[in-house]
Amino acid sequence: MELASAISSFLTHVKVEKGLAANTYSAYKRDLAKFEDFAKKRKLALEKVSRDDLVDFLAGLYRQKLESKTVARNLVSLRNFFRFAQVHDVITDDPAANLESPKIRKSLPGYLRLEEVERLLEQPDGSTPQGLRDRAMLEVLYSTGLRVSELTGLRVSDLDAKVGCVRCIGKGDKERVVPVGKKALAIVERYLRDGRPELLRGARNGLVSPFLFVNRRGAKISRVGVWKILSNYGKRAGLRVALTPHMLRHSFATHLLERGADLRSVQLMLGHADISTTQIYTHVVEERLKQVYKAHHPRA
Repeated sequence: MELASAISSFLTHVKVEKGLAANTYSAYKRDLAKFEDFAKKRKLALEKVSRDDLVDFLAGLYRQKLESKTVARNLVSLRNFFRFAQVHDVITDDPAANLESPKIRKSLPGYLRLEEVERLLEQPDGSTPQGLRDRAMLEVLYSTGLRVSELTGLRVSDLDAKVGCVRCIGKGDKERVVPVGKKALAIVERYLRDGRPELLRGARNGLVSPFLFVNRRGAKISRVGVWKILSNYGKRAGLRVALTPHMLRHSFATHLLERGADLRSVQLMLGHADISTTQIYTHVVEERLKQVYKAHHPRA
């Protein structure tokens, strides 16, 4: 079987039979497309791929300055693909079987200072429907710590303004309820009243989207769309770093911990399955404890 055909069969398998989430499927597709290009350049047939070829491919990703966790994800995609190919008798030996995972460097997440958040939130033009939408998105991201896929998946019915919370579907289709601040709710209500109806006028065939945040054509806004919007506002705000949706998520967690929130509560709000994932923020807790110690201990 040709490599391209085998990859296509694998992607159909993970999408239809295993029912993986859309984001996971997209990651597999991107990773294997990169490997397919690599194999074409080397004129490698599927059954001729060796462990050394895979090592060279992963080394090439490192040379592209990709993060270790990105390389590790590519390795997971390769492992699952070649295991699938072996189980289905496409290949006899699995070249990815004994490949070691790269050590993932635990870098501290980048986040914005409070004054930077304030400056960022002032950038959208609230006199236009798109500006209202963008301000509402920024406020919700910072107020809730949602992932970008969770933000784009929000429906109007997921917002409960009276209770002050939002229901979202996270990784593994797990549902959670997250509090939303009053300022964010006020902006969202204004967007629902003055911005969203105008954007919905661009909808094809007059179809009304159930999703909270829509694009100029009245359809659900995409993850890429949100990334571009945030990047643009980050530049306009003169931020010291390139802005991403995940940076607002990190800012949400960091600012909560700086003001005394406990790690377990932040874990629940972020939707982390394991507390160890949230513990990357312990540098914030440790710094706050040092300040408390210096301020109150007689021997400090």
